[in-house]
Amino acid sequence: MPEIVLHYIWERCLWAGFAQRTTDGREVEILSVGEHNHDAGPDYSHARIRIDGKEWIGNIEIHISSSDWIKHHHHTDKAYDSVILHVVRVADKPVYNSKGELVPQCELQYPSDQDYLSGLFALAQQMDSATSRIGCAEQLIHEPELLTNGWRKTLLHKRLECKRASIQRLLEITKGSWEHALYISLARNFGFHTNSLPFEQLAINTPLSCLMKHRNSLFQLTAILLGQASLIKEEEKELQKEYHFLRIKFGLTPIDPTMWKHARMRPQNSPELRVRQFAQLIYQSENLLSKIIDENGLKELEQLFNVPQMGKSSIDILLINTVIPYKYAYALHQNNAEKAEQTAELMESIAPENNVIVRQWRVLGQQVHNAADTQALLHLYQNYCQHHECINCEVGYKIFQDRQLKLF
Repeated sequence: MPEIVLHYIWERCLWAGFAQRTTDGREVEILSVGEHNHDAGPDYSHARIRIDGKEWIGNIEIHISSSDWIKHHHHTDKAYDSVILHVVRVADKPVYNSKGELVPQCELQYPSDQDYLSGLFALAQQMDSATSRIGCAEQLIHEPELLTNGWRKTLLHKRLECKRASIQRLLEITKGSWEHALYISLARNFGFHTNSLPFEQLAINTPLSCLMKHRNSLFQLTAILLGQASLIKEEEKELQKEYHFLRIKFGLTPIDPTMWKHARMRPQNSPELRVRQFAQLIYQSENLLSKIIDENGLKELEQLFNVPQMGKSSIDILLINTVIPYKYAYALHQNNAEKAEQTAELMESIAPENNVIVRQWRVLGQQVHNAADTQALLHLYQNYCQHHECINCEVGYKIFQDRQLKLF
């Protein structure tokens, strides 16, 4: 059995109805399987279990054999010290974390029907076609309704949760400053994918506090940002002079100019123009964070980003990738689930994105009406289809059920 099948059994609660115990005989109650972690670290975070009546909240790691814990060097990795339960098919040895503490283990009990497990394995191994990474493409062409609106809504919220996790990491870097974290996120998204990394590095190398001291001067803001971006032209003597002064004043370090990508780029997307637009946004947007948080209307939010030569599609991208995720994350930070849901619904009023992934879904007969649809489909492709996570997808699960029914 591949490990992905054990993940599926865990996440879909196929263990329900079976008594679970640790390898030393203690009763295990699984209250919440946690959130699947697709990044480095334990497999599931924020899980809740009880061991002999004592409740634990933490991470879950899943392996076929206990010895995989050692093979993967988890016993020396502090990231795994938070594991509250090691879930395995076969417990062939005790395992310890980097502190030398014994990690509780559970040989997961689940249905043992071999045909059923073989079907799960076949679905997990389903591969892409030669022209598409969407494993169920053939089925969707004939039955596009397999991808339901309910699953789309779930996928949209999963995508917003991923963005919220990224915001949380920025908050840790900025010591809890929502304003500073927003500044870095906006900068990254001003790069519009092609130049997102150099734009993010520009924001990291240029503290927001430096810009705020000169936010009433568009000339100085432009000098700082273009200078830090290493994009001041040789003939722009006044900008060069001003940047030289401000660089010494704040002890700034410009980014490597080779980070920028210029090839096959339309003039309106050039790094130089985008940096100037970013300077203009900072100049005209006092208390931008509070305005983003307080404004509920889409038109009012769009108006905040009305800077010269910034097109409607570019503003939509900023709303989709920065503004709405920040409003969503902040609402949940304030324990306002209703406001978070209202914020997510703003996606339904934004035009759908147009990229190669979205166009691929259209070919498969999927209706795309707005940004809520495209964000859901992007999340589905990037987090399920690309990684062959068919058995964790509602569509894949339906296909698997149909195959099982045909066996009987």
